Amino acid sequence: MKNPFLYFWLFLKASLFSTGGFSNFLSLHQDLLANHWAEESDFSQALVIGQLSPGPNGLWVIALGYLTYGYLGAALALLAIMIPPFVALIWEALYQRLGGLRWVEALMRGVSLAVVGITVGNTWTIIGHSASDWRAWIIGAAACLLALSRRVHVFLILLLAAGAGLLLYGGLTLPWWH
Repeated sequence: MKNPFLYFWLFLKASLFSTGGFSNFLSLHQDLLANHWAEESDFSQALVIGQLSPGPNGLWVIALGYLTYGYLGAALALLAIMIPPFVALIWEALYQRLGGLRWVEALMRGVSLAVVGITVGNTWTIIGHSASDWRAWIIGAAACLLALSRRVHVFLILLLAAGAGLLLYGGLTLPWWH
């Protein structure tokens, strides 16, 4: 049975120590799997729902909350991701007063490097769990190249990748495809 207070704390902790978007993925992945409150497929589904839904990338967490704990999970996840922006407003006020100091600039440089590390870690975790064969690598590489070209909209890339997954993994059988 899930403890709602611990569940909320895990989402809040992940949100407080992330930089938005998908940077809370590793923390939630580790904590929810360790408590046996989520499965790998929950994360994949939540990320897809978050990408297809309008709004900021970080809202994928609400889908994860719903998939792992129903409506209460979605509500707790929403509350957990709403608190950090208010904390950020307080930090912004402090930064306005202390921003010119050398130690603050050094601190911000360290935080920005940590963001890069977290992003690389998130990417590696997602690739490691979802790209288990050559077909997945081809879909991922093609999606990456299309995204880097900046000529194809992200939604179209997702649709093309979904279609390729259907074709390559047997979810869709065409008469000429064998």
